[in-house]
Amino acid sequence: MERVARVTEIIGASPVSFDEAIKIGFERARKTLRGITGLRVLEQRVAVEDDTLREYRVRMEVIFVLET
Repeated sequence: MERVARVTEIIGASPVSFDEAIKIGFERARKTLRGITGLRVLEQRVAVEDDTLREYRVRMEVIFVLET
């Protein structure tokens, strides 16, 4: 069976943690994309405001198989 995959990039954000940002990004991607086979975290950043960590951000690739 031949398969073709596609990769799209998203950013997940959470005030709690990087792990939570990944979960939020994945849950949102699941609503639109079918056939997700993996995620790859490309970058992690933290937004700082008033000397406080405000938001954890994760830029990631979502890999999914195209339907035939």
